[in-house]
Amino acid sequence: MSRVSVIVETAELESKVHGLETALAVQEANLAGAQASMSSTFAATHTGTWSVMVAGSVALVVGIFLGVAITKH
Repeated sequence: MSRVSVIVETAELESKVHGLETALAVQEANLAGAQASMSSTFAATHTGTWSVMVAGSVALVVGIFLGVAITKH
């Protein structure tokens, strides 16, 4: 194997390693973005669930008092 051949193979390997490092960085960024998206979606869903439960509870209490007031008349 000649010295030129070894230099060419080294350059090819460096190029392949650089390409793999770039691909890995992109994959990690995509994963981080997906995790952030899932977290924000979960938080929004959780907040929406609590909002609906509070609104329903308030409506129930108001309905009970209205029902009691109507039956007294």
